[in-house]
Amino acid sequence: MNSKSGEVILEARGLSKSYGDKSHATLALKNATFEVKQNEIFGLIGADGAGKTTVIRILATLLLADKGECKILGRDFARDFALIRADLGYMPAVFSLYADLSVEENLNFFANIFNVELETNYALIEPIYRALKPFKTRRAGALSGGMKQKLALCCALIHKPKILLLDEPSTGVDALSRAEFWEILRILKSQMSIIVSTPYMDEAQLCDRVALMTGGEIFRIGSPSEIMGDFSGELFALKNLPFSLLAVLRDLPQVKSAFLFGESLHLRLNPNVDFSSESRADFGIKSSEKSSADSNAILQTFLREKLRCADLEVTRIAPNIEDCFMEFANAKI
Repeated sequence: MNSKSGEVILEARGLSKSYGDKSHATLALKNATFEVKQNEIFGLIGADGAGKTTVIRILATLLLADKGECKILGRDFARDFALIRADLGYMPAVFSLYADLSVEENLNFFANIFNVELETNYALIEPIYRALKPFKTRRAGALSGGMKQKLALCCALIHKPKILLLDEPSTGVDALSRAEFWEILRILKSQMSIIVSTPYMDEAQLCDRVALMTGGEIFRIGSPSEIMGDFSGELFALKNLPFSLLAVLRDLPQVKSAFLFGESLHLRLNPNVDFSSESRADFGIKSSEKSSADSNAILQTFLREKLRCADLEVTRIAPNIEDCFMEFANAKI
């Protein structure tokens, strides 16, 4: 099947999966519905237990969904799984190559499984393999985390798949290796579609489209820019606020949400917040000045007084994908 860029090559409808016996079943995936297009990086974004690995394993034809249907390259994933596997490359979250085999032996092994010569598709893996070549006789188990990642990717690509499935590929590797890996994916997507799961929100912004997941459900799908565009209201970053005051802040009637982000805290106000009902002492700003005063200064003065935190700094910021994830997931709950 030849697909043009932008065409839908994978359609999933209502995928559900539970683990355990019926009386004590754990629902891992509930009614997952999404599409993946040709030559795009599609991200499954969520924390541990969100259902990302279950989706990847179902798409890899390693798990059978309890409900739902999925077509991959026009074929039914349950009925035609043997044909589908020839067009899939799969890299699990845990390093699963043969630790006692050398780098070169692992590559030849996987090439033989797919009945291809290593030289046939060498051009596809050559940019990745270049870093591994000096260690081609080293046992895979003795490689560093970043090198193991590159070897696993080479083995997943050796038969030139049409869809590449990556389950949390950058977990446990250093920041430089993560950056290099995503640059590789950016180049590879011109030749295939890539479905990648990750808990890292900064990686979500490197995808063409993402599915945000929590509790086994997909609650938002779109490009990072589309999802960030759905964020309504103003967002503020608060610095120098003691953690002990977080609960007090969240209890204020003007506050819709407040989440920790590194050394700062991101605050979202309720819609149409009206501070005019507060006394002048709460603001330190005269009523006649409120219309022209900067919203940062108004909010900063208000919160400093309410929380009795004189060092508090308030800055209005643009939301990122993590802000959107937290807001939309919280609204779903």
